[in-house]
Amino acid sequence: MKQETPGATQAELKIHAQPLPRELVDRFAAVVGEAYAICKPEQLRTYESDGLASFRVTPGLVVLPASTEEVAACVKLARGAGLPIVARGSGTGLSGGALPVPGCVVIGLSRMRTILEVDFDNACMRVQPGVINLDVSRHIGPAGWYYAPDPSSQSVCSIGGNVAENSGGAHCLKYGFTVNHVLGVRMVLHDGSIVDLGGPVLDQPGYDLTGVVVGSEGLLGVVTEVVLRILRKPEATRTFFATFPSTTEAGNAVSDIIASGIVPAAIEMMDTLAIVAAKAATGVDWPEVGAALLMDVDGIAAECDQTSGNAIELARKAGALEIRVPRDAAERELMWKGRKSAFAAVGRIARNYLVQDGVIPRSKIARVLTEIAQLGQKYGLRVANVFHAGDGNLHPLVLFDARVPDEEKKAEEMSGDILRICLRYGGSITGEHGVGADKAPYMAEMFTPQDLDTMQLLRCAFDPDAGFNPGKVFPSPRLCGDRPGPYAPHPTELSGQAWRA
Repeated sequence: MKQETPGATQAELKIHAQPLPRELVDRFAAVVGEAYAICKPEQLRTYESDGLASFRVTPGLVVLPASTEEVAACVKLARGAGLPIVARGSGTGLSGGALPVPGCVVIGLSRMRTILEVDFDNACMRVQPGVINLDVSRHIGPAGWYYAPDPSSQSVCSIGGNVAENSGGAHCLKYGFTVNHVLGVRMVLHDGSIVDLGGPVLDQPGYDLTGVVVGSEGLLGVVTEVVLRILRKPEATRTFFATFPSTTEAGNAVSDIIASGIVPAAIEMMDTLAIVAAKAATGVDWPEVGAALLMDVDGIAAECDQTSGNAIELARKAGALEIRVPRDAAERELMWKGRKSAFAAVGRIARNYLVQDGVIPRSKIARVLTEIAQLGQKYGLRVANVFHAGDGNLHPLVLFDARVPDEEKKAEEMSGDILRICLRYGGSITGEHGVGADKAPYMAEMFTPQDLDTMQLLRCAFDPDAGFNPGKVFPSPRLCGDRPGPYAPHPTELSGQAWRA
């Protein structure tokens, strides 16, 4: 995304901070252990960015606690020294949500990877935030259970990061996003106190504070335990892969299937460039057509057969060129491997690319994709589209070559224009990747000042000094009380000096 920094592209925004005093580092090391208080410049570089990798900011210190109590102690030390705090999971986020600010303490949660409790009787489990998403289902799968939210990065992304961003995934059309599967959290607040919100029941009385925390992007505190809702595996799953002349016919098929009353477990769309990339990366035998749909229905076997058959017929009526039904589980898995590898696979056909994330009404898919293609012609750039078609969550990937002068700047400007198209059609600037540092400048185009003030009041109720993950989500300089705070504003406004109170 293009940031408001005249004359600089994102790749040029690399900010280095001065190291923290040795005495202060030693105090953190006394809490987490010397090996887990990272302060050497060459080691800190690992934590300079998240998966967005457009901004790079060197933190002052990285600590890797192993328990809630150690997190609380680190929060107290950081706040006592006037240092901002950025929580970090696996670092796979795509919005700059885990981007450090100069002089901050990054609290990395990668050591907190224990599955603490499984309660099949109450259909829930309790995990630490560093547990990898896919490992949850692997752990309970042999007993016939699974965890529904499945981001494309589920083999590497962590539950804590999923909670921060309210991550989605292909199968969230039917089952909902992370917020629908988190029953409770334990978290550390700004003063180092530990609180439990929610718990192992489906509906707690009172305000839904757990729902407030999910998707808050690390602005309210550090989550150290999560109670997850788990589901029994469905009796059957039916999958089909359909190809179309263009995204127009594929988009119409999606609208027709949903309008008929069918609720797929997942329905994904890819255009020609995404198909080409997936073929190069995974070896799937897909024709290089204008667009393709991959759809799952699940539930009772007899119902799945009928529902899938009805959806296939609707796809044919919408103009499908070919329908493929996997012959076995291995072929189905390969189809989904092709879809889930699409983001990374685009690296096979482009030297550089920007991943965008916006939402539109699904009935407008064909029209919006046409406008995105027109933008590509305007800017002279290619766009690969791969996305959750059932809920209108677009993921245009803007392809460019950073070696060509001004091409990265064009890609950033085009990404911003794509978000504006989403807003014009009544959509959102993010569906599952979050706002982070990347999209903060666009929040004011989606929300009124009164909206943003209300959000800020909620943030300040948890963290009055706005010291958790400063510079994210809110357009700068929206700090608590609209006053200069002790913590960093948006990273593009920083001077490069270490941030100290």
